[in-house]
Amino acid sequence: MDSQTSQPSQASQSPHTFQVDLRGLVDLLSHHLYSSPKVYLRELLQNAVDAITARRAEQPDAPAAVRLYAEGGTLRVEDSGIGLTESDVHSLLATIGRSSKREDGLQAARSDFLGQFGIGLLACFVVAERIRVVSRSARTPDAAPVEWTATDDGSYTVRTLPHEARTEPGTTVHLVARAGAGEWLTEERVRSLARDFGSLLPYDVRVGGEAIAELPAPWDRAHPSPATRRVALARHCHDLFGFTPLDTIDLNVPLAGVRGVAYVLPSAVSPAQRASHRVHLKGMLLTERAEQLLPDWAFFVRCVLDTDSLRPTASRESLYEDETLAAVREALGERIRSWLTGLAAGDPERLAAFLSVHHLGVKSLARHDNEMLRTMLPWLPFETTDGRLSLEEFALRHPVVHFTRTVEEYRQVAPIASAQGIGVINGGYTYDSELVEALPSVRQGTVVSELDADTVTAHLDAVDPAEELALSGFLMAARAKLDPLGCDVVLRAFHPLSVPALHLDDRAARHEQARAEAEDQADDLWAGILGSLRGSAPRARLVLNHLNPLIRRISSLRDPELIGTATESLYGQALLMAQRPLRPADSALLNRAFIGLLEWATHTEPGKDDLR
Repeated sequence: MDSQTSQPSQASQSPHTFQVDLRGLVDLLSHHLYSSPKVYLRELLQNAVDAITARRAEQPDAPAAVRLYAEGGTLRVEDSGIGLTESDVHSLLATIGRSSKREDGLQAARSDFLGQFGIGLLACFVVAERIRVVSRSARTPDAAPVEWTATDDGSYTVRTLPHEARTEPGTTVHLVARAGAGEWLTEERVRSLARDFGSLLPYDVRVGGEAIAELPAPWDRAHPSPATRRVALARHCHDLFGFTPLDTIDLNVPLAGVRGVAYVLPSAVSPAQRASHRVHLKGMLLTERAEQLLPDWAFFVRCVLDTDSLRPTASRESLYEDETLAAVREALGERIRSWLTGLAAGDPERLAAFLSVHHLGVKSLARHDNEMLRTMLPWLPFETTDGRLSLEEFALRHPVVHFTRTVEEYRQVAPIASAQGIGVINGGYTYDSELVEALPSVRQGTVVSELDADTVTAHLDAVDPAEELALSGFLMAARAKLDPLGCDVVLRAFHPLSVPALHLDDRAARHEQARAEAEDQADDLWAGILGSLRGSAPRARLVLNHLNPLIRRISSLRDPELIGTATESLYGQALLMAQRPLRPADSALLNRAFIGLLEWATHTEPGKDDLR
């Protein structure tokens, strides 16, 4: 701030002001940088822990204690850390962004510290109207204790105190609550926040005499047996995330500076849902919503871990995306991959239980990892015409592995293909067609082929030429009726007999159909352009089953109009059986055919052809 005078210190008569607009800083911190005022306590704990770390770098046997006392809208935080001299106070507290860790040769130990003292202390103005700091330096034992008092108008005073004011090195911070922020400084709230942020801190942290740290971390504690450890970790997961995990995965990655555990979700979640993980940085909780910690395919786990290698963002509430985070993400992904392959090799029952819930996540991984695909071949389930099978089982039964790319295509052909002995895999679900196509890369000699209308038609029995010739008039009338819809009519003999007609098309036929519809609705210019795009793509086809009794009766009709109405009805019924979305033209056809059949049924004249 500008030109605000302060009270003179005993050591210096010059005025002191912060070198920033403090009110603007408080607004920035509370509304833009930090997600909640609660982070003020994390900043205080970080400062205290860093001060102790700095002192122990020079005095390894120095005490390591942090004490917090909350009462009546005030908070007192005491630490046994490195402490400050008056010159330290001016240089470190008056200038935002300066850090005590950069002074006196401690730059080399930068990775041992959590935050920056100046900005961390000023963040307390989010909840406090006045901050008072009393400190004595361990680095300069003869220096007098120093007192720094600041208010939220941007002014501060610095003065030295008698030696008896503080006899031991360290720092005490006093906060007085801002109007409306008193709830943040109650003992109950302070204890809850300290336990949340500092449960894994390596030092003795207490609130009103109650210990906060719970070391060793849950994943490092000794247990009588693996079973009891699993139960203890499941309880920890339930306390943190609110669910009992299917399994736990240790995340001990020393090279990445990571220790922790991943909990496997007991129910399926969408792959698009961003997973949130709890990350501690050197024991201090950094965030409960780390979304970029694991590869996207590992959406079936929730993690809690401690790390000393990752870099926090400016707010220290999330992780900075850099090469280190990318390396940690890869290492954690490899650890989860190893857990999966270990289950496949040694615990098939647990693997089956896991896949029954999370097969989608494993399929996502196997798309890009041939080793994982090879390992999971006997386990990953797929919908097939032979039931729900793994790719390995299906390939053993069928010399050619046919698949469809959409669920609609599978529904069209599955009943007929099954009756004809053609094995088909439904590749319309997420990742399935990609995995089927990758099958030859991990299973030598396997032949994979996408199933299309021509393949299905080729497997259906041809009708005797003489019989088909006798029905040429009927077929001609039927084809003329469906030609405007871009659909051919063919006659075949196939099982099951109960199916009168089968609608077959493929993506190329649908694209051509969509192009033709667009051409019909376009103006002359666009119609000409779209017409020039007309290709030789196959048309959809309605395959009539010559073995079906209804088809035999319809094919004996002589009335062209009735043949057309019956053909439209068969076409509409085949579309509905295939569960295909109906175009407006298809809906209109169904209505027209329904009304036509009603009219025929209620106005039949004696001697007129009928279906009876």
